[in-house]
Amino acid sequence: MMNSGKLAGKTLFITGASRGIGKAIAVKAAKDGANVVIAAKTADPHPKLPGTIYTAAKEVEEAGGKALPCVVDVRDEGQVKSAVDNAVKKFGGIDILINNASAVSLSGTLNTDMKRYDLMNNINTRGTFLVSKTCLPHLKKSSNGHILNLSPPLNMHPFWFKNHVAYTIAKYGMSMCALGMAEEFKSDGVAVNALWPKTTIQTAAIAMLMGDESDQGRKPEIVADAAYVILCRSSRSVTGQFLIDEDVLREAGMTEEQLDQYACIPGNKNLFPDSFLDVNEYKTIFKKHSETKTVSQKRMMSTQAGDGGVDGIFATLKGKLNADIVNSTQAIFQFNLSAEGKEETYHIDLRNGDGSAGKGKPSDKPDATLTMNTENFQKLFAGKLKPTAAFMTGKLKISGNMQKAMKLEKLLSSLKSKA
Repeated sequence: MMNSGKLAGKTLFITGASRGIGKAIAVKAAKDGANVVIAAKTADPHPKLPGTIYTAAKEVEEAGGKALPCVVDVRDEGQVKSAVDNAVKKFGGIDILINNASAVSLSGTLNTDMKRYDLMNNINTRGTFLVSKTCLPHLKKSSNGHILNLSPPLNMHPFWFKNHVAYTIAKYGMSMCALGMAEEFKSDGVAVNALWPKTTIQTAAIAMLMGDESDQGRKPEIVADAAYVILCRSSRSVTGQFLIDEDVLREAGMTEEQLDQYACIPGNKNLFPDSFLDVNEYKTIFKKHSETKTVSQKRMMSTQAGDGGVDGIFATLKGKLNADIVNSTQAIFQFNLSAEGKEETYHIDLRNGDGSAGKGKPSDKPDATLTMNTENFQKLFAGKLKPTAAFMTGKLKISGNMQKAMKLEKLLSSLKSKA
């Protein structure tokens, strides 16, 4: 999507802009010569995540814009007010607010501690409300004021609640801010909309959740380009809308071939769908992705499982474990596998010694317990079913440490490479 220059001289206040989608929107606007306030927590390099407010500011300036990096925790009213005041002092006002900062934990009710619940709701819902409230007096003075929340359409299907109700509540809170504020400030000419991706977006946060599968989606630039289209429109022409990045770009004239440029893997048509959209489409696409298999995967299932079934799989696993895998994983997994009404327990210990795997519970408390039927477990081990896809479609239930559980993806990839 080519830049038109319409955001030249406009001031954008973007939360969570040190990396990912927030930074991509910042750089896109900077190409027009916009002023960008990088409002994020990361002033010092994060041990696991790339980018700081200062590296993002440098990219904005290299792209042709002006930048103001501000240390902002959106939960802190004082920090938010100070950043807004500094933005107005430096640039003369605020024209656009992007509420991008967000926290995610895809955990069920019993595995969501209140600290994590509060974190998600305080950043996602409360943070969006607070930053919007603080910026609105200045947005009302703009000739084309916009608020854009990176949040999903309000799809009330139970499917989007049952596996991670706390996260859904927090994310939908951002969407409800868009819905309510759009109507409240319509007469002031301030547009308030929500934007959500059609597919998963490869960001550092998604990579932590999905591991190697994070490249089965699209690059952050598709969201940035869609945001750019919205922000260039008259604020009185579009407000109170729940917009999808792909739909926005198609409406703007982008062809299927042009959309292909955003795929992380060139030519990949089997992209992971994002959450909170059409349930049947979501399940269909995930089923298609999960059932995609190669000859080598079929051969691997035959060779590794043999005639020993699940016992054979764990015997094969045990023979492939070593100290290096243990050191890189540092987790214990318990598997509750069911078939024909009978449940068996297995374990993989990747915390002690050279590792172990087999039938029965682990000797130490597991970091994560994975529950699924035996057939799906065999598909999981064979590479026919991805752990993330299995979890997000309800075929796999996880209790315990979610991030530790997601290391299973890398474990399986490592073991396949040794097959």
